[in-house]
Amino acid sequence: MKRTLILTSLIFLMPFGAFAASRSLSSGMSGSDVTALQNTLISKGYLASGKNTGTFGPMTLTALQKFQCAQKIACSSATLGYGVYGPKTQAALAGSSTTVSPRAKDLEFSGWIPYWRTATGTKDVLPHLSQLTSIMPFGYTMHEDGTLADTARLTEEPWVSFIAEAKKQGVKVVPSVMWGNGDSIHKILSNATTRIALEDEIVKVVKENNFDGIDIDFEAKKHETIDYFSTFLKGLYQRMGKKLVYCTIEARMPITDRYLPGQTVPADAMDYANDYKALNKYCDRVEIMAYDQGVISRKLNKARLAPYAPVADPAWVESLVTLAMKDIDKKKIIIGVPTYGYEYLVTPVPGDGYKYKVLWPFNYKYATDIAAKLGVSIVRTSAGEAGFSYDPTRLAAVPPTNGDIAQTQHVVSTATTVAENAALSTSGQQPFNFLSWSDASAIADKVALARRLGIRGVAIFKFDGGEDQKIWEVLR
Repeated sequence: MKRTLILTSLIFLMPFGAFAASRSLSSGMSGSDVTALQNTLISKGYLASGKNTGTFGPMTLTALQKFQCAQKIACSSATLGYGVYGPKTQAALAGSSTTVSPRAKDLEFSGWIPYWRTATGTKDVLPHLSQLTSIMPFGYTMHEDGTLADTARLTEEPWVSFIAEAKKQGVKVVPSVMWGNGDSIHKILSNATTRIALEDEIVKVVKENNFDGIDIDFEAKKHETIDYFSTFLKGLYQRMGKKLVYCTIEARMPITDRYLPGQTVPADAMDYANDYKALNKYCDRVEIMAYDQGVISRKLNKARLAPYAPVADPAWVESLVTLAMKDIDKKKIIIGVPTYGYEYLVTPVPGDGYKYKVLWPFNYKYATDIAAKLGVSIVRTSAGEAGFSYDPTRLAAVPPTNGDIAQTQHVVSTATTVAENAALSTSGQQPFNFLSWSDASAIADKVALARRLGIRGVAIFKFDGGEDQKIWEVLR
């Protein structure tokens, strides 16, 4: 009895924090200890004031990851405990007195508003303009003769009012010029007369509309266009003066990601269409389209658990950026981050991996509606994205419509592709449907990666009202 009383007395004498900090905290949890964590993160400058909600959401996750990275506890999703408030992080946070500067000065946040969702896109972004450094109306396309087409009608409403408000808040307006016809690009840029005419036209449009710059998004270029494209960028850069030149480029993977050890590397495997050294000279920002990965990385396909066909695995994104940093100043590099996902039909192939056939891209609500209808749990995939699988006999796959379809400029190949994975995380050998998408937590991982790599920032593709709205808690 005496021993019990002594023990009880000791318990009451011990600091409350000794017990309050004993529970490890992670995404989705709530309680007074989560509020205490948030209050501490706010006091040290990692979390915005007023966000002590008591629920461990994407913004708390981003703040905690930033702290862990700064304290060299963990700085990658590949490290155990990253984003988890466990004993080591608890001790470090309790002993830390360092405060950080506001996040807005830490990274540049920007994004594209697509012309096919002008009304919902501008409405989506307007209340959050102050969180962005620049906005890229996904707006101009190209005629076959090499002249601009104002597809988004940027001189009409709602763009006029939206652009005026952006400028009022000091947000740069840098419209995109989209071109995806390799033959036409080569034809126009390889001819000095038409190339210079295009340079002049772009500069005229930028200056007449008082844009802050232009975003060049020429995709599907041929290898033989590489020098002509560099010459075009040089001429444009010289003509633009103080106006900005953003360059949006397709992802370039390391050879080691594309071909496994022992495989024959084709002679033309490095016949690229973009000269990274030229981009470094003539682009103020280089925006890498680090999305639509699918099953293209053989290295990660083999290492990850099936089903695995992500929009953008952080490890894949890191390999793209690390390669680019060899020739491009990291303070010019922007990671393009997706807000959508893909649905696949997956067929296990005994002894040969899994067949993936992409069905369609989709926006956030399409996936969450299916999960709710089937009563299935949304999990984190082996790529760190939101996802789940389901039996198509329970629910016939129906293409998304209206705001749920994620129209993209280029879509993962619809061909059936066999990929070798580490193992299957679900049982059975029957075909199943698999959805993987980029939600706020997946986006937070890319923001943390950008900070760790020390690059310029991230650009969101796309702002159209169909993304996970918790993204705005991350972009701070």
